[in-house]
Amino acid sequence: MPAAPAFYDAAAVDAWLDYPGCIAAMRQAMAALSASGDPQPLRQILPLGDGRLFGVMPGSLLADCVFGAKLVSVFGDRARPGKSRHRGVVVLFENDGDDVVAIADAEAVTRIRTACATAAATDALARPEATRLAIFGTGLQAQSHVEALRHVRPLSEVLLWGRRFEEAERLAGQLAAGTGLAVRAVADPREAAQAADILCTVTGASKPVLLGDWVRPGTHVNLVGSSYLGPVEADSALVVAARYIADYRPSALAQASELAVAREAGLLTDAHVAGEIGEVFLGRLQGRQSAGEITLYKSLGHVAQDLAAVAWLHRRATGAAQNRTQP
Repeated sequence: MPAAPAFYDAAAVDAWLDYPGCIAAMRQAMAALSASGDPQPLRQILPLGDGRLFGVMPGSLLADCVFGAKLVSVFGDRARPGKSRHRGVVVLFENDGDDVVAIADAEAVTRIRTACATAAATDALARPEATRLAIFGTGLQAQSHVEALRHVRPLSEVLLWGRRFEEAERLAGQLAAGTGLAVRAVADPREAAQAADILCTVTGASKPVLLGDWVRPGTHVNLVGSSYLGPVEADSALVVAARYIADYRPSALAQASELAVAREAGLLTDAHVAGEIGEVFLGRLQGRQSAGEITLYKSLGHVAQDLAAVAWLHRRATGAAQNRTQP
């Protein structure tokens, strides 16, 4: 009988999925995804009514000899009190034995790996001297993005904007105490954007909260919050002005809302997508072309990131267990 798969709940994911290791895993996974050329299915979204969704994301990471899927429900504002809005699992198979080797809490994995993928992209695309970070959003992704980005740039200041200023103030205090960084809440999103070298949108906004007119030349922008057609975090002026790098080009062309809105308005074509972040990591594509260029990384999320994250944490956990049992 095959061994039972390891199960990692949220606490175990937090214990084993470290930020530096996950950032490195995201670089490797996205480079492998771009290098392989193997077709990967797009995520399937099943509407359940009343703002509820069920997502199925199968895929493979053949460079690591693993494949699997992420299954997640998204209940938005209809989540029960005390429950995450995202619930589900990542299931990891090993390609050599076709066995399920690990099952991990999807919300915890997504929280960390999304921020780590952003950090890897920021390291490749932001100016080396970029130190002022603005975060639009006050949820779990805002917290994890600050934690991840501090590993790739020495942040001199973090500005937080949220639609509820009191939430931004609360989170600013929490992050300042936990990280030792200078973190402050900002009531005006324009002020936050104009002060930033690096900008991350991690909101649930349905209409733009970030306008192109606010973004200074040389800024790097990460659009993270919208992961399917519909919600739009940034206006078309920003999309048109920026050098647009996707996590996975087929996903961006099919499911990136900000790109779709600008394309439908006749402001750009599919050729506006310069390429994939994995191509930048491989050295096949130039990321930032000049100090004054606005660069934009569109994060839709890809199951390769989830699989790489679970494979990494599983290796760490099993390696530690083996070390404990050795004489």
